[in-house]
Amino acid sequence: MSGPGVDTEEQAALRSAVADLLTKRSDSAAVREAFTSEHGWDPALWSTLVEQIGVAALSIPEEYDGAGAGWVETHLVCEELGRRLTPSPFLGSAVLAAHAVLAAGDADACARLLPSIAAGEQAALCWASESGWATPGVRATDGRLRGTAHHVLGGDTAATLLVVALDGDGVGLFEVPADADGVSATRVPVMDPTRTTATVTFDDVAATAIPTRASFLSRLRAAGWAALSAEQVGAARAVLDATVQYTQERKQFGRVIGSFQALKHRMADMYVEAETARSLSYSAAALVAAADDDESAYAAEVEAAAAKVYCSEALQWITGEAIQLHGGVAITWEYDTHLFFKRAHGTAQLLGQPHELLAALETAAGL
Repeated sequence: MSGPGVDTEEQAALRSAVADLLTKRSDSAAVREAFTSEHGWDPALWSTLVEQIGVAALSIPEEYDGAGAGWVETHLVCEELGRRLTPSPFLGSAVLAAHAVLAAGDADACARLLPSIAAGEQAALCWASESGWATPGVRATDGRLRGTAHHVLGGDTAATLLVVALDGDGVGLFEVPADADGVSATRVPVMDPTRTTATVTFDDVAATAIPTRASFLSRLRAAGWAALSAEQVGAARAVLDATVQYTQERKQFGRVIGSFQALKHRMADMYVEAETARSLSYSAAALVAAADDDESAYAAEVEAAAAKVYCSEALQWITGEAIQLHGGVAITWEYDTHLFFKRAHGTAQLLGQPHELLAALETAAGL
């Protein structure tokens, strides 16, 4: 990359392939059909993304049957999926679960778990307590898990569960088959219909501990926050484009409303916010991709936290503006504006709310 967010030739080809497929198979009607289906996403589309484009294998090293492409390629797939609100297991499995294993840094666990994830089999990361991600909802004692993980993406459809759990005075990572005795998963209603989440309860469940390195949580948080910021960037640009198109078609007082100076200024501000968010998101992606030791992993964590805070707030503001510029039709089922608005507020809560991350950044900076 010659700069943040500037695709290489190979990255541009990947982006084009994903975008073309989603244009054909994940338009507004297909998205709505997918999130009302049994899985909450389209298994046929997921299979095509995995088998024809290889999205699940992108950032998994070749030695574990991955593509070895790198983090930035995964990042741009997140952006394209976010642009279309495509329901899929990508974030939960190919990003969070896969990067939990990679962040741990244990070769045996990578060899055991990553090939199936690269092939498209679902894994889910169990982490948050009812109050959020600051403290895990599950505790490990003598290799057995007890407690409930909340807000688990794909937790009710995954084959393998990766559990971030309290273990003594620290935090560890554990592997559990989803059909193990004592595991129960329940899908829960959420504000954003394009994304399914579940609670997963562990009732004295035997688990396999995965050794982790000192920077495990920093690497995992950085990857998750960066990926979410990419989704938010894609959604921001999509809702901006839809708003511009609407204002070029809607007429009032004999003129298209997009010709009114006040609306032009508001859309220009939306554009600036979207482009600033994109720059911050890809800056974080570059640091995540380059994190080859503990010190650089901590730096990536800080940059990704900043990107997640800014992109969360930018997307919430942009979708709020879009609601107003669309007028009353914005909240009707025929328009997608309300779906982007729900995605904005739902995504902002994942992996920590903006004010929580901002407080942590201020503490780290000694402010």
